[in-house]
Formats: sequence, C-alpha cells, structure tokens
Amino acid sequence: MSKQMIDRLRENIQSVFFGNSKAVDLLLVGLLARGHVLIEDVPGVGKTVLARSLARSIDCRFSRIQLTPDLMPGDVLGVSVFNNQSHGFEFKPGPVFANIVLADEINRTTPRTQSALLEAMSEEQVSIENQTFPLERPFMLVATQNPFEFEGTYHLPENQLDRFLVRITVGYPQRDAEHQILSTRPGRAALDALRPVATGRQVVELQDQLPNVKTDAAIIEYVLDLVQATRDNAELRLGVSPRGALALAEAAQGRAMIAGRDYVVPDDIKEMFIPVCSHRVLGKSYVHNGDAHGTDAILRAILGHVAVPR
Repeated sequence: MSKQMIDRLRENIQSVFFGNSKAVDLLLVGLLARGHVLIEDVPGVGKTVLARSLARSIDCRFSRIQLTPDLMPGDVLGVSVFNNQSHGFEFKPGPVFANIVLADEINRTTPRTQSALLEAMSEEQVSIENQTFPLERPFMLVATQNPFEFEGTYHLPENQLDRFLVRITVGYPQRDAEHQILSTRPGRAALDALRPVATGRQVVELQDQLPNVKTDAAIIEYVLDLVQATRDNAELRLGVSPRGALALAEAAQGRAMIAGRDYVVPDDIKEMFIPVCSHRVLGKSYVHNGDAHGTDAILRAILGHVAVPR
C-alpha cells in the first residue's frame, strides 16, 4: 500500500514536471523523512514547478513565500495585532503555518529573515513573544535558490544549510522532455488542473513508517565511515555534522521505501551521500556555501575510497 501511494505521488508530479526524474525521487525522500529540501539551479529549469506539483499532489494547506530583500521575519512567521473588541493582542499566523511551504528564492532575502525559519525547520514550531505555536504535520519547507554567483543573492549560513535534508540540482531537461514542455506548457494549465492523490493524514502515516525500515549495523558503520572521511579529508574545512549523519541514514530509509523495501542497502547510502552531504561540507579553497560542484567531486572520491559493506 505504501509503495502504491508513493508511486501515485511520483506519477502525479511527473505528469507536469518533465525534468530530471531523480529530482522527483529526492523530493519524495525529503517528504518521507520529514525533511526539508533545497532546490538550487539557474532560473527557468522548473524549480518552482517541481515544488508546486508536490504541494498540489497532497490534499493539505500550501503557501508560497516570495522572498525578497525587504521581507521581514514577521511577514513569514506572523505578527501580533491589537484587537479593539477584546482589548488585547491576537496572533495572526504567517505563511509558514501551512503543511507544504514553498520559500521561493530563499537566498534573495536577508540573513535576518532567513534565520527566522530555523526554529520552524528544526522543531516544527514557531516562538513569538514568549508563546510557542506548533506547526501541523506534515510540515515541509521546499526552498528554491539561484546559484550564489547571481546578483542580489545572500549566502545561506552553514547552520541553516544543515537543516535541509537534501539539496537538489534540477539541471537542463533532455531534448524530448523539453519538446514536451514547449508543447504542453505544464507550468500553466496542467499544473493548475493537477489533483491531489494523497491526504495529509496519509502522508503522516507514510512518514511514521520510516523508522520501521531496518538499517543493519554494517550499514550504520558504513555511514560513520563516510562521515568520518569527510572530517579527515585534507581538502575540506568543514565535514559532515552528526545531524548530517542522521540525515544520511534517514534519507537512505526514505529511498528504500520508494524502492518498496523495508531495509536499507549500501546503494541507498551511496545514492543519497552527495544530495545529503554536498551542502553540509566546505572546501578549504572556498569561504562561502556555494561550492556545490567542487565538493561533489571530493565526495565522489570519498565514495570511491571508503569500503562498501558486503
């Protein structure tokens, strides 16, 4: 039943998103593992279509935040407004109070507004003026960003990048897929006509099955070997954190669920290693967070050197 529902979600998304199918699977891994997803690529390759197609495939609340340099934390989280009738302040929730939140172009807003999302991403709650407001499950933040070289962008700090389970690069579509995009214009009518194939409750039930996916002790040792290799690598200034190691294990469980298995295999770890870890490490030759391509090569080399369990 779980595999059938996951397949329905994938097929629904791919009915309007004709790009990289691996990007769709990574998005679903983020959903199953209760993680957040960062989609990074140049403008116009379908980042927003991918995120919106997921939201429209689930019958739950969706909000979209267009992040701009003048956006304030209260515009995202909400504000307290004085009510003349009750003679008191009432909290008006912001757009983060939804099940699927699309934070469009997250690196175009200021670090102050970026950091306002940290508590929601980490603890599924928002604290405003000594009050804590829980966020309803499922809660997932899908953020898009343009490459850091683009004008008008702010670097995401390492502690915020560490809150994203995976970073997805969409890439340019294949020629036949692009022909289909030009013929059907899926970002318009087709996306608006997309209907849900799962409820929010069903998604929560899927998420609650993730811990039941078995991870052998040898697989855990493999994760620890890979993580330690990033910390010992001479080309990396910052290795994968314990939170990153946990994210790698959970993402592998999500990939196993997508494949219809109730156990993790080494290939799950290998496939998820770069999407989970590339944004969590920093090369010594680079100060900021945008060296995804350089760190990918280092991580691929680590994958080639660390022994795979048999």
